[in-house]
Amino acid sequence: MADKFPRESEVMMTELVLPQHTNAMGTIFGGIVMSWVDIAAAICGFRHARKQVVTASVDAMQFLAPIRLGWVVSLQAKVNCVWKSSAEVGVKVTAENPITGEKFHTASAWLTMVSLDSNGRPSAFGRLQPETEVEKRRQERAQHRRTVRLQLKDHEKKKSNS
Repeated sequence: MADKFPRESEVMMTELVLPQHTNAMGTIFGGIVMSWVDIAAAICGFRHARKQVVTASVDAMQFLAPIRLGWVVSLQAKVNCVWKSSAEVGVKVTAENPITGEKFHTASAWLTMVSLDSNGRPSAFGRLQPETEVEKRRQERAQHRRTVRLQLKDHEKKKSNS
């Protein structure tokens, strides 16, 4: 399978914040944003692997600013790094006040997606070829997050066995 560039599987998704998405303060529920992030990451992973993907983990979900009723939310998802049967997909969430045109970086997340074969078993994800310095830096940071995630998993496993 040929290497793919991050731009080949990039996802740009747009949503409008409706009343059913908001709490009593008129801001979006975090779970709605998390759902949209998961969908964007899944589409991105699916495009890259050309197979079904599932979410294995969310390394971070950082809420940086509130998103208000009536605002337009844009989600950008890109594959940051690929391993054997998994990949990290980064998702950036930006909200726009359509009245003023102001845009706010409101959330970021890093998700690990696993590629599945037709029997629902992990399978090769497909290689990634970063093109830009930013993409190369994202790949390095994703590798670091994976190392930390695996160390934590190993620590928790040892803790539960003692």
